[in-house]
Amino acid sequence: MRMLAAVAFGTAALTGVALSAATPAHADGAVAKRDVVLSLGLLTDGNFNAARSYAEKAIAADPTWGLAHAMLARTYLALGDGVGAEAELGRAAANGFDMKRGHQMLAHAWLLQGDAKRALAEAAKADPRFGGYATRITAKALAMQGKSPDAIALLGELLDADLGNSYGWSDLARIRYNAGDIAGATANSARAVSLDPNNLEALTLRGELMRQQYGLAAATPWFEGALKRDAYYFPALIEYAATLGDMGRYNDMLATTRKALAARPGNPQALYLQAVLAARAQNYDLARSLMQRTGGAIDDQPGVLLLGGTLDYQAGAYEQAIGKWRELIGRQPMNVTARRLLGVALLRSGDAKGALDVLRPVALRGDADSYTLALVGRAFEATGERDWASKYLDRSAWPATATATPLGSDDGLAVLASAAANDPGNPVAMVGMIRGLIDAGQAGSALDKAKALVAANPGAPAAYLLVGDTLMTMRRFGDAADAYRRAADIRFDETTMLRAVDALDHAGRRPEATRVLSLFLAQHPENVPALRFVAHWQIAAGDWEGAIGTLEDLRSRVGSRDAALLAELTYANVGAQNVDDALDYGAAAYAIAPMNPAATDAYGWAFYAAGDSEKAKDLLEKAALLAPRQPDIRWHLAQAYADLGRNAEAKAQIALALADPSFTDRAPAQALLKTLG
Repeated sequence: MRMLAAVAFGTAALTGVALSAATPAHADGAVAKRDVVLSLGLLTDGNFNAARSYAEKAIAADPTWGLAHAMLARTYLALGDGVGAEAELGRAAANGFDMKRGHQMLAHAWLLQGDAKRALAEAAKADPRFGGYATRITAKALAMQGKSPDAIALLGELLDADLGNSYGWSDLARIRYNAGDIAGATANSARAVSLDPNNLEALTLRGELMRQQYGLAAATPWFEGALKRDAYYFPALIEYAATLGDMGRYNDMLATTRKALAARPGNPQALYLQAVLAARAQNYDLARSLMQRTGGAIDDQPGVLLLGGTLDYQAGAYEQAIGKWRELIGRQPMNVTARRLLGVALLRSGDAKGALDVLRPVALRGDADSYTLALVGRAFEATGERDWASKYLDRSAWPATATATPLGSDDGLAVLASAAANDPGNPVAMVGMIRGLIDAGQAGSALDKAKALVAANPGAPAAYLLVGDTLMTMRRFGDAADAYRRAADIRFDETTMLRAVDALDHAGRRPEATRVLSLFLAQHPENVPALRFVAHWQIAAGDWEGAIGTLEDLRSRVGSRDAALLAELTYANVGAQNVDDALDYGAAAYAIAPMNPAATDAYGWAFYAAGDSEKAKDLLEKAALLAPRQPDIRWHLAQAYADLGRNAEAKAQIALALADPSFTDRAPAQALLKTLG
C-alpha cells in the first residue's frame, strides 16, 4: 500500500488531483483507495476509459469519499465530458474534497461546455501547484474567444519554463492547427508525442496532421496507436472512421463508428458518419433516419450541410436543399462540390440566373469539369444567351487534363483591395486581394504580396500556393513547382498535388511529376482526379493496357454513366487493338451523350479502327461540327477521308489540325499529307 500511495503522490501533478494519504472512513476504504490509485495509473498510461471504470469502482466502494469523485471528474475531463466532470466535482465538494484543489478542473469542465468566460474566471483561482494546468485551460479559453495569438504567447511562456509539459505542447499544436499554422502544429505535436507516447490528444492530432501532410494511409497508424492505448477513445475513433471511409474501407469504417457509439451512445458525429456511409450505398432512407437521430446537434457543420442538402434533393425537397447549400457556400466559398450541387438545384428550380451566379466562379477555372461547364451552358440557354451557351457547351464536350486552379472572382480588384486594407490582419482578405491581382494581370504585385504573406505565415500552405499560382501566370513553371513543393511539405492534399504535377509537367519535368502523382496515389488510392490524370498520361504515352486498367478502376468507382470516361476507354481500347471493346464503349458513350463531340469522336474512331470508314466518317463529321476547334477530331476525320479516297477533304482537315499549336500528332499528319499529293 505504501508503494501505491507513492505512485499516487508522484503522478498527482499530472492530473490536477492531489491524493490524500488518509484512508477513507468506510470499511471498504482500502478497496476504494486501491481503485483510485489504479485509475490514476491508467489515466497516466493513456487508458482513459479504464481509468474512469476504476474511479467508478472506487465510488461504489465508498460513495462518500470526495477524492474518488474528483478522480472520476478528472477521467471525464480526459474523455471530453464537461457536464459529467462538473457534476462529479459537485459531488466531490459535497463529500469533503477541498475545491481549492479543483478550480483548474472546474475551469476545464466549463471550457468543454463552451463557456470560455467562466473557464477563464475559474482558472484564475487555481492553486499555484496546478498553475501549469490552469495556464493550459486559460490559453484554450482565449483561443476559443478568437484570441489565438494571446493563447500561443501564453503557452510559449509556460513551455519556456516547463519544456517537458507534453500536454502543453499538444495544446499549442491544436491552437496553431486551428489557426492554419500547419508546420508549427506538426512540430509541436511531434514534441508532445516524444515527451509522452501516451498523450492521446497528441497522437490523434498527429494523425490529423499526417492525413493532411502525407495522406490517408500515413494517418492510420497514429489513430491506431491512440486506440491501442484506449480502444474507446472517442476523438481517435471518429477521425479513424472518417479516414477509413475516405480510403474505401467501408466495413472497417462501420465497425469503428459502432465502437464510437458504444463509447458515446447517441453521439451525433458517429451517427453522421454512419449516415454518410448509408448515403454512399444509396440507402437514403437509412441515412435520413440516422441524421434525424442526431437531433440537429451538428446541423451547422459543413459536412452535415452538404449531406443534408443531398438527402433533401434526393427526396425532391429542392428548396430545403438550396437553403442548406447556400449556407455552406457562404461559409466555404471555394467548395466546388457545394457550388456544383447548388447550381444543379437552382437550374432545376427554374432559377437559371442564380445558377450562373453560383457556377460562374467554377466555370472560369481552367480545370472546370465538363459537367459544370454543361450546366453553365444550359443555364445560358435558359436565359436566352445562346452565344455564351455554345462556348461553354463546346468546352464541356472535350475531356481536359485535371489541374487545380483558384476559383474565379466576380469582385473587382478595387473591392478586394479595399477589403484587405480595412482588415490588414485578416489573411483571408489578403488572399482575396492577391487573387484579384492575379486575375487583373498584375502578376508582379501579386507575387510581392504573396511572398510577404509567406513571410508572415511560414507554416500556412495556402501562402505558398498563392506564390505558386502567381508564378504559373508568369509562366515560371519551375519556380511555381518549387513553391508548390513547399506547400506539399506542409499539407499534401489533392489541390496541392494537382498544382505541383501541373507545374512540373509544364516545366518539362514529367518524371518528377509522375513521382509526385504516384506518391499521392499510394496514400489516396481512390482519388478520382489523380486517377484521371494517370489515365490521360497513359493514353498520351501509348500505354494502352495501363490506361485501360486505370480507367476500368475509375469506372468501378464513378459508375458507367460518365460519357467522358467511356470515351477515353474507347480510345485506349482502340490503341490496344481491342476493337470489339472499343465499339462497345464508344456506343455506350454516344448513347449517353450523342451531342458530346468527345463521345461522338470516340465512337467514330472505333468504327475507323474496325475498318468501317464510312460509318466513321459520318460520326467524325458530326464531331467536327460540334467542336470545330479540336485538332484531334480534324486529324481523325482526315484519316477517314483518306481511306475513302476523298483526298482534298483529307488535306483540308490536316491543314486545320496542323494550324493548331496544341496538336501533337504532327509527324504522322505531315507524312499522310505528303502521300495525298
